[in-house]
Amino acid sequence: MKVLWLLGLLVSWLSSLASARQVGRCSLARQLYRYGVPYGELPDWLCLVEGESSFNSKAINPSNVDGSVDWGLFQINDRYWCKPADGRPSTDLCRLPCRLLLSDDIRYSIACAKYIRRQQGFSAWVAWNNRCQGIKPNVNHCFRRRYRNSG
Repeated sequence: MKVLWLLGLLVSWLSSLASARQVGRCSLARQLYRYGVPYGELPDWLCLVEGESSFNSKAINPSNVDGSVDWGLFQINDRYWCKPADGRPSTDLCRLPCRLLLSDDIRYSIACAKYIRRQQGFSAWVAWNNRCQGIKPNVNHCFRRRYRNSG
């Protein structure tokens, strides 16, 4: 039974690679800002997403040692934050099905990621811990001047 589940997850992961949707760096920065992320945090978020999913909104990582799966741009873990479709246990703290984290409409992913950030900080993400505490991407070129001074 577990082998079938893992095989299904592998097929899902491979098909997600085939239909991967790359989100542009500036497009993501503008969407994050539009959904309430402070301008000063945008470099952290972009670095995090680059490290976690390489800007792939359909990314799935089924290889966690505890059997949990990470979903979407922010690689949100289904043991704690979203509800897996296969009925595995989850605290589902973001109160949403994990499949929504793979949507081209990334507002669900952003809302859940912001919630995680409020609860645990950026250190909740391995990629941020490993690569984003130093040099971060500049986002100034992604915005017209009028946005920079607000937030």
